[in-house]
Amino acid sequence: MDEDIKEIYQEAATIFVDSPKGATALLRLALQKLLKQVGKSGKNINNDIKELVAEGLSPKIQQALDILRVVGNNAVHPGQINLDDNSEIATKLFSILNFIADEVITKPRELDQLYSGIIPDETQEHIKQRDGK
Repeated sequence: MDEDIKEIYQEAATIFVDSPKGATALLRLALQKLLKQVGKSGKNINNDIKELVAEGLSPKIQQALDILRVVGNNAVHPGQINLDDNSEIATKLFSILNFIADEVITKPRELDQLYSGIIPDETQEHIKQRDGK
């Protein structure tokens, strides 16, 4: 994750005990910034998720994104999920954000590094031609 996202994550962890709702709202903000990091607008989480789904996003990652989006929205705007007495939900959101970051940032970056480090440039060009890129 970008440094500003890590800072928001750390701030959420710092206030979690005193304010699970506040931590949840910060995690939602971190998600919004993470979506911008992966090339989306970062202005509307729901629309960013819709674009990712249209691009072939895994349904499990979509579920994780929507969990964080919906619960985070309820932390900011009153809804059906009451975070005042339920720090367990907020705790799980930290894991969910880590899962999302691992799937959409870390793993693709590691695969790109492996690919460029192992496959010769000439072969990469042949693959691009094969795939019409």
